[in-house]
Amino acid sequence: MEDEMVVQAHIDVLICGAGAAGLTLAIDLARRGVSFRLIDRLDQPFAGSRGKGIQPRTQEVFEDLGIIDRLFAAGGLYPPQREYRNDGSVVESQAIVVDTPTAEEPYRSALMVPQVRTEAVMRDRLAELGHHPLYGRTLERFNQDAAGVTARLAGPDGPETLRCRYLVGADGGRSAVRQALGIGFPGKTLGVRAIVADIVLDGLDRTVWHRFNEGDMARQIGFCPLPRTDLFQLQAPIPLEEEADLSVEGLQRFIDGRIDGRGLTVGSVVWASAYSMNARLADLYRVDRVFLIGDAAHIHPPTGGQGLNTSVQDAYNLGWKLGAVLAGAPDALLDSYEEERWPIAAGVLGLSTDLLERAKRGDMRRGREVHQLDLGYRASSLSLQRPVRDAGLFAGDRMPDATLRGAGGRALRLFDLLRGPHATLFAFGDVPEAIGPRAGLRVHAVGPNGDILDPGDEFRTGCALSEGDLLFVRPDGYVGAIVASAEREALSRHLARCGVGAGSG
Repeated sequence: MEDEMVVQAHIDVLICGAGAAGLTLAIDLARRGVSFRLIDRLDQPFAGSRGKGIQPRTQEVFEDLGIIDRLFAAGGLYPPQREYRNDGSVVESQAIVVDTPTAEEPYRSALMVPQVRTEAVMRDRLAELGHHPLYGRTLERFNQDAAGVTARLAGPDGPETLRCRYLVGADGGRSAVRQALGIGFPGKTLGVRAIVADIVLDGLDRTVWHRFNEGDMARQIGFCPLPRTDLFQLQAPIPLEEEADLSVEGLQRFIDGRIDGRGLTVGSVVWASAYSMNARLADLYRVDRVFLIGDAAHIHPPTGGQGLNTSVQDAYNLGWKLGAVLAGAPDALLDSYEEERWPIAAGVLGLSTDLLERAKRGDMRRGREVHQLDLGYRASSLSLQRPVRDAGLFAGDRMPDATLRGAGGRALRLFDLLRGPHATLFAFGDVPEAIGPRAGLRVHAVGPNGDILDPGDEFRTGCALSEGDLLFVRPDGYVGAIVASAEREALSRHLARCGVGAGSG
């Protein structure tokens, strides 16, 4: 960095990339009182439907961030699929499973919201917290030292140099941050090129997802009605070497060539893209004070709707750890970000690639395997169990919801107690003095003499917990520790390692 550069601003975190991952991180940092700047090289927000599937675990994240009801108002559940077969027959099925919510899993079906709307809802939430993305800003270069990162930005008001404690690259598959760090991005091109487009289309009803020529990669095409719009999302594979004409006339010819005689008419094209599918995973997620999240760290084929969801949960994992370390927790806490999220992305990449192979054969069924409810961090160094457990809830698991009641008689959900940037401790009996009140930790005694009542003892027994057990839930809704009352000192040390007591609740 040149000596003549004068630092014009000091912040805690610079986030490069204002897509779903960057917005999630910004919202989480904003509610923690962390100073940050969110920039994007584009001149305006992304305008397409591309990442339209919001999986159940991500819905839980969005509930915590205060936007889930707005997203349901902006979208809808996946419609049935209508497959038109070569023999003239038509088969309808609910290929994207719609399940009934339970007390433990309040969201059990994927929600369809065009990505443009999801990100608009997120920007509105960020604005409520007093922040907004800055568009048309490019990270030109940066360097880091033991105390922070110095970054050179270019924008409409000219160049700027700022100093931050941490830099986060949320800048997509071609991440400039990842490339500047020299981090490898191994993987493969999957041999599939496709068109995705948001179009006004006459000639099809909007009650189903229309699919033609399934199993034939040379002729396959689908039209998904985007909820609460007058648009369809067109999806179709194309030859690897084909230059796609994405104009109204070009897409009309493309559709007629695959399903001629159906009288479909393209009225307009709102957004369109032709792309090659890849599966890639960064070698590292952290280099000292610089982190990668979202597509900068992993890119997926679109099958299974995993990319946006995995990206959101990267940010959700990193946000509370950054907040804790900035408030005084040990820097080693940040090492757990890569430790926990890299294996998740590796597994999700395998799932997405397998689903792509199934899609090539015309199999579009999707069930619980894509919901991300069963993903967790049991092997993490942040997961403590004493004594060792062999059944029920485990440290590292997603914390299930539950039906509870306050001592004052008010019905409530366990998720009501978790909502917010704090961590939570449930004591099944008396609260040990060794734990005590701590900044960033809300403590609840569960039982007849506690502030939280467990009707029928269903919460405790459903999690296979014993009287006297202590259950610690991290700020991101995963179980951090399950210990017997005799292990309270071990729990106290674990809370300090997780940054509890360093920040504010």
